[in-house]
Amino acid sequence: MQSRAEIIVNGLVQGIGFRYFVYREAKDLGLKGFVKNLYTGEVLTVVEGEKALVEELIIKLKVGPMHAAVKNCFIEWKETANEFDSFKIR
Repeated sequence: MQSRAEIIVNGLVQGIGFRYFVYREAKDLGLKGFVKNLYTGEVLTVVEGEKALVEELIIKLKVGPMHAAVKNCFIEWKETANEFDSFKIR
């Protein structure tokens, strides 16, 4: 079953390679979407793919890369829009 999640992660998540971490993990899982920094200091990830794979990515985002300190991970499930052809960093 295809799913779409919009995920906002906060904590120490900018300036430590968090977007590149998300990019690598999402690509490895075959997911589509994007990740970008927000002016609030948070990181937004919009991802589409098999629900189990999206959930696997969410587990990884809650931990983050080595130098990250994730405080919260807010997830909003949405209807799949099929608007992405790959996963990108914005």
